[in-house]
Amino acid sequence: MKVGVITGASSGLGREFALRAEEAFPEIERFFLIARRKDRLEETAKLLKKPAEILPLDLTAEGSVEALTSALSSCGAEVCLLINNSGMGVLGEVKEADPGLQMHMCDLNVRALTGVTAAVLKFMKRGGRIINVSSIASFVPNARMTVYSSTKAYVTSFSRGLRQELKKEGIGVTAVCPGPMDTEFLDVGGVRGQSPMFKKLPYCKVPHVVKGALRAAKRGRAVYTDKLFFKFYRVLAKVLPHAWLIPFVKT
Repeated sequence: MKVGVITGASSGLGREFALRAEEAFPEIERFFLIARRKDRLEETAKLLKKPAEILPLDLTAEGSVEALTSALSSCGAEVCLLINNSGMGVLGEVKEADPGLQMHMCDLNVRALTGVTAAVLKFMKRGGRIINVSSIASFVPNARMTVYSSTKAYVTSFSRGLRQELKKEGIGVTAVCPGPMDTEFLDVGGVRGQSPMFKKLPYCKVPHVVKGALRAAKRGRAVYTDKLFFKFYRVLAKVLPHAWLIPFVKT
């Protein structure tokens, strides 16, 4: 059975990915939707035309990756599409933040994404696609979101390296690096109204980001960034020393 796996599918970007993936990857017969909130996953599943199995998992918890592996094995899955969308970010300086929360951010953004990817790859064949949701914060370290931007730098780097590893197998990997979007992320992370930088930046629209990301993945692109403004920033981050840019991108 050809399946698609989407983490963080309970709302926002993840829910939009689930809705758009049906059209972009019509070969998918069943979706596996993963997030902590079962009720919100059920809402997403009801919006899909294809069958969807919900897996209410906390991907930072022990045994969660094994539970996903078991679910895929039980239906003889061939994963055509993996979207690693689960993630979190918190505004604030490291010295003032809860150490446990900072560690949890690393666990979710880095360890869980790595574990899910490694597990799902065993069910992928030539033509499979992986989308890892990163951020423009991965381009240059962002003070006051230091841990978050560092984890997203890992996601982008991991995606590029994995893409090279999987070229010979015909599996594509795309890092999606959007700017800020009007989603729950801003409220959960305490960002909304608390960051002068976020007030100045142009916001990306969720449907546009998702549509562009799926198109980029199908075309085999390594990185997708929405909006010309952020594409230009990506170029600047490549050509200018980060020491010059860090003071200007403080969140």
